Amino acid sequence: MLGSSNNYTTEVPATFILVGIPGLQSSHLWLAVSLSIMYTTALLANTLIVTIIWMDSTLQEPMYYFLCVLAAVDMVMASSVVPKMVSIFSSGDNSISFNACFTQMYFVHAATAVETGLLLAMAFDRYVAICKPLHYKRILTPRVMLEMTVTITIRAIISMTPLSWMVSHLPFCGSNVVLHSYCEHIAVAKLACADPRPSSLYSLIVSSIIVGSDVVFIAASYILILQAVFDLSKNAQLKALSTCGSHVGVMALYYLPGMASVYVAWLREDIVPLSTQVLLADLYLIIPSTLNPIIYGLRTKQIRNQTRSLLIHCLFNHSNLGS
Repeated sequence: MLGSSNNYTTEVPATFILVGIPGLQSSHLWLAVSLSIMYTTALLANTLIVTIIWMDSTLQEPMYYFLCVLAAVDMVMASSVVPKMVSIFSSGDNSISFNACFTQMYFVHAATAVETGLLLAMAFDRYVAICKPLHYKRILTPRVMLEMTVTITIRAIISMTPLSWMVSHLPFCGSNVVLHSYCEHIAVAKLACADPRPSSLYSLIVSSIIVGSDVVFIAASYILILQAVFDLSKNAQLKALSTCGSHVGVMALYYLPGMASVYVAWLREDIVPLSTQVLLADLYLIIPSTLNPIIYGLRTKQIRNQTRSLLIHCLFNHSNLGS
């Protein structure tokens, strides 16, 4: 299926074995329950956000469009890893096929690259809304929003496709036991008979460039927003700071554990234990997906009101059907 390299004669392993979190096997059941609760919360909350924005014609502004796309990406990112994690932790079903492993790897990395681009787009949206309110609808037209989303997606595909290709074309001739709870590329690349450093270095450089550039532009947007806020009325200041505070909180939850996970993977295990590395990588994929709809959505007055109305409507209809 894959050609050999560096004179290695190899066969593609039919399956990989995911061990979960090395050293924390005794906590696997607790982790399965915790992940199940977080995953269910993420699916329900993000589905609710998408449904409300889709159904309510008053929520068709750019901010809600990007929030809707973010919710969809969060569900894809969580769904690509959490069901398998729960299966590993609860029942010990830890085998994954070669193709499924690299499909999972690709979706995880592509989704994370899309998410950082969406956070940048949302920061730009807040900058235009607060600093250039009179030109808001002229700048962020539906066409511009679509072009931004397509550009973010293409950037993710272009940057992450080579990584999955490089790792999948490494020669595997030894153990097929992955010391991780999902097909994280460094953990899989370490099983190769060839030098895995080119793919790992590519991942480090690309991640640093994408996240670094996005964070710089996001920081610039919020600095300009803070400068503009001081010229507004007291109520307008509080509203702008509340919105931006929520955004900054979500970004901190995403970027800090994410980049920590990337750089920690390069450290020796005697500096950062392997169990800590794996747990950090796992939480990085599920915590933002769980908290994003709560911090972004339910702290937004319009979505909060629509959520309350939808729940009351559903409860009222249910009580009528039961009577």
